[in-house]
Amino acid sequence: MNIKEGMMREGALKGKTIVITGGGSGLGKAMTKYFMELGANTVITSRRIALLRDTAKELEGSTGGQCLPVQCDVRELAQVEAVRDAAIDKFGKVDILLNNAAGNFISPTERLSANAFKTIIDIVLLGTVNCTLTFGKHWINTKQDKGNVLNIVTTYAWTGSGYVVPSACAKGGVVAMTKSLAFEWAKYNIRFNAIAPGPFPTKGAWDRLLPGNLKDDLDISKQVPLKRVGEHQELANLAAYMVSDFADYMNGEIVTLDGGEQIRAGQFNNLEMIPNEMWDQLEAMIRSTKKK
Repeated sequence: MNIKEGMMREGALKGKTIVITGGGSGLGKAMTKYFMELGANTVITSRRIALLRDTAKELEGSTGGQCLPVQCDVRELAQVEAVRDAAIDKFGKVDILLNNAAGNFISPTERLSANAFKTIIDIVLLGTVNCTLTFGKHWINTKQDKGNVLNIVTTYAWTGSGYVVPSACAKGGVVAMTKSLAFEWAKYNIRFNAIAPGPFPTKGAWDRLLPGNLKDDLDISKQVPLKRVGEHQELANLAAYMVSDFADYMNGEIVTLDGGEQIRAGQFNNLEMIPNEMWDQLEAMIRSTKKK
């Protein structure tokens, strides 16, 4: 077994149509590719139509599946509705929505303009709302037998994090919506779940978040207890399972996939930096204290 290999059985998503926002590159592209390998029809969206077309052509060539590229700014409701209509025209229906489109950058919060803050909120939270309501209402109004929404969030959605405050606020809202609609729309047989990935480096996003030599200087893998970053296929495997009928009883769940990075936040976890020789000295000091 190899972590770079798919885990689902052949044809696990056959006959499903999946809309993936932000599907033209990075993790969105990796998930789209695996969905297609499992038999799904896919619709990928982003603001860059040339990139989408290149990605669709590449993935169709490598998988033999179908991929429809549709330009869309998720902040614009009319554009999201156009994606819905194009997907239905092409494939007859949409079974699954994967809200993956995002925006982020690092900055001290006091340096952010109101517009910079709003930009991230609008892409991440408003964009997810636009897509969710567009497809969810369609499923409800047409009495489709079932619907399925998977949101990509982040672990700092519930812990918070400095220097990415707009993203933390927006992703926190997506987590709340995921759990809220998992309950409210279960009566329509619509499932809602989310994945909170840890470090999964991608060329575009990581160059924006950690420009220049910053990613080498920080070496994010050192913050992960497993001492490595994630492989794209690992996320694709989890996403494929969660949108498949094998996970039909999973609803309202936020699954963390981060190598244990989140639990590093424990108050004394930084003690792992202490070398063995110093532990010997500390133990001796503790024992001497107990004897007093």
